[in-house]
Amino acid sequence: QVQLVESGGGLVQAGGSLRLSCAASGRAFSTYGIGWFRQAPGKEREFVSYISVSGSNTYYGDSVKGRFAISRDNAKNTVYLQMNSLKPDDTAVYYCASRSRPWVGVSGPDGYGYWGQGTQVTVSS
Repeated sequence: QVQLVESGGGLVQAGGSLRLSCAASGRAFSTYGIGWFRQAPGKEREFVSYISVSGSNTYYGDSVKGRFAISRDNAKNTVYLQMNSLKPDDTAVYYCASRSRPWVGVSGPDGYGYWGQGTQVTVSS
């Protein structure tokens, strides 16, 4: 079955770091890449990062550039999101998703067909 499972969320102080993991089935992992999105209470879902199947292409949302880094280990069917210099505004539920509709840009949630259940990240001031 196609499944994506996030882990690594938690509570961290501003300026700290967390590393999120997204474990995916082979099918979900090998479509058109993996993206990370986040959603805070009262806000719309926001694009965070994307990595292509090979890992050669990556993209980041403007709000996280220079602070977050995405990577993948295909042997483990896992994508990572290293989050550094965390801010309270980074507080959200973080979702990984498998891209299945390449005619939608990488930052568009509608381009992703499979989603994990999310992991909570809370950054205290």
